[in-house]
Amino acid sequence: MQKIRNIAIIAHVDHGKTTLVDKMLLAGKLFREGQAEPDQFMDNNDLERERGITILSKNVSINYKGYKINIIDTPGHADFGGEVERVLNMADGCLLLVDAFEGPMPQTRFVLQKAIQLGLKPIVVINKVDKPNCRPSEVQEMVFDLMFSLDATEEQLDFPTIYGSAKQGWMSENWKEPKEDITAVLDAIIKYIPEPTMLEGTPQMLITSLDYSKYVGRIAVGRVHRGELKEGQDVMLCKRDGSMVKSRIKEVDVFEGLGRTKVDSVQSGDICAIIGIDGFEIGETITDVNNPEPLPTIDIDEPTMSMLFTINNSPFFGKDGKFVTSRHIHDRLMKELDKNLALRVVPTGSADSWLVYGRGVLHLSVLIETMRREGYELQVGQPQVIIKDIDGEKCEPVEQLTVNLPEECSSRIIDMVTKRKGEMTMMESKNGRMHLEFTIPSRGIIGLNNAILTASAGEAIMAHRFLEYQPWKGDIERRINGSIIAMETGASFAYALNNLQSRGRFFIAPGEEVYAGQVVGEHTKDNDLVVNVTKSKKLTNMRASGSDDKVSLAPPIVFSLEDALEYIKGDEYVEVTPNNMRMRKIILDETERKRQGR
Repeated sequence: MQKIRNIAIIAHVDHGKTTLVDKMLLAGKLFREGQAEPDQFMDNNDLERERGITILSKNVSINYKGYKINIIDTPGHADFGGEVERVLNMADGCLLLVDAFEGPMPQTRFVLQKAIQLGLKPIVVINKVDKPNCRPSEVQEMVFDLMFSLDATEEQLDFPTIYGSAKQGWMSENWKEPKEDITAVLDAIIKYIPEPTMLEGTPQMLITSLDYSKYVGRIAVGRVHRGELKEGQDVMLCKRDGSMVKSRIKEVDVFEGLGRTKVDSVQSGDICAIIGIDGFEIGETITDVNNPEPLPTIDIDEPTMSMLFTINNSPFFGKDGKFVTSRHIHDRLMKELDKNLALRVVPTGSADSWLVYGRGVLHLSVLIETMRREGYELQVGQPQVIIKDIDGEKCEPVEQLTVNLPEECSSRIIDMVTKRKGEMTMMESKNGRMHLEFTIPSRGIIGLNNAILTASAGEAIMAHRFLEYQPWKGDIERRINGSIIAMETGASFAYALNNLQSRGRFFIAPGEEVYAGQVVGEHTKDNDLVVNVTKSKKLTNMRASGSDDKVSLAPPIVFSLEDALEYIKGDEYVEVTPNNMRMRKIILDETERKRQGR
């Protein structure tokens, strides 16, 4: 038998999953003590570090007591659900990581449900027991209840539990007795997670993930289901539509530490990367050339939201970015399709705009943010949900929304969600906080996060995941206030902003360059207002220069990318460049806008 363990790590956002994996790598002697080591090996792109979220699932492996443990890190956000299901297909067991204070959260449930349906054996790790108000024993009961409600088998419900603090670097079977290191987790993996079964016969491998290298192109990653795969072997690729394509393996790599090592062959049960296979999709099978037997394909979640991407044609185009033409943006979107699975790009008919489909606002905004940092300039339209026609009825995506918040502000939030066509399915109160569950159309979630955080003074925790398509729920009122729009191009003056303060709230500071047609603020009424923010004070004998120079302005509102995408109306774009982010009307000229409005 082989000494291999394949394990996936499941956790809600920010419960310490990435930190735990880093400590496991240290325990696996990947780094010698005292050697300068990075803070986080796993979340290694800037965006993941800044937001503290895992976006791409990654594979690492460690050697411990002669066993090879393949660790598969999964993203916690439901927007990256496309990543999760495929990744779990490679594992034999899972590590469920839970915060000792918060307990299992809604998005944990999403991934855990998939894992239990696949029959994976769980080990529960209760992290952060060093928090002052933690409740490890209660949380362990909550995990049991959650698994029971997900129809886990007797064997799955008989799970081992380990307590500890990944940040302080210790794990133990009893949370009152801290140990020196985290070997308790590694021992539990070897003891409880079943070894992969060796299947003899013709080779079979399901492609569950892919890697990309600019030298060899797309690399197929997956777990060898049966038999063995060798370098230089002829294989058959069984495609989704039932067709077969003959191909040859150029190189076989297995994962070691944070990198990959080239080997001659891989046996059933191990996870490997195969170079040299062209034109494959996720969920297709590599099999024997003479006797091809495909494994069942994996379904990838359908996108639920679309946005219009277009080139930047504002008066300030090309000031910051290196890549501004339609060819640049088209090539970049095509390159993204190579590795981003839940994404679709559809040409719109005009040469300089594309419809990009994704799993949610977060999924698409991560792509826009990545492009912005690479030096691209582009404009993005308002997010739209994808509407399907099912049996002659107009249907839209509906999501399950969970909100956890202090009791005193629950009535305002229930009112807010029901106005957006949400229906409450559950409400329970414990420890002074309310836990609410709703089903709500995806359209209603756009822009909801900000409103909920404002109403609860930042205390609410909100999570949502896609449920199904249901019949159209009717119109939902979005933002009611109109926009304040700049009349002419130039630098804004404090004098002008001060005189306009009664008209609404501004998004720009004095001295900022604006152009005609740019959205510079939010009007207090529901219509759009065109103002001149570039007007300076006329200094004549009648008006002394020094009599009223003390202008006190309210600070401008600063939007993040997601906020801006959720804020804009249907006739507005967000202009994204490497250094700036502005909102603008699609039609910049005021008289032209009025003519179109008629």
